Amino acid sequence: MWDAKFEETLRQFVPFLDDDEPLAPDTSLRDLGLDSMGIIEMMAVLEAEYEVRFRDDMLNMQTFATPGALWGGVSKMVETVS
Repeated sequence: MWDAKFEETLRQFVPFLDDDEPLAPDTSLRDLGLDSMGIIEMMAVLEAEYEVRFRDDMLNMQTFATPGALWGGVSKMVETVS
């Protein structure tokens, strides 16, 4: 569904996910320990890694609700840049 770079980055910010536990697309990131400060830090890392910018309309809880939703946003930004 997403690339290894995305999963590696995301795992840095979800402390309640064990290293050997799979990351499901519909899992609540908040339930995995992603907080508002983590969202801000993760956004900066994702922007640098993928050379994109989160638009204002993406800065909402729906974008950061699940790995699938977040990847959907990131992948659309990457397509736009390419």
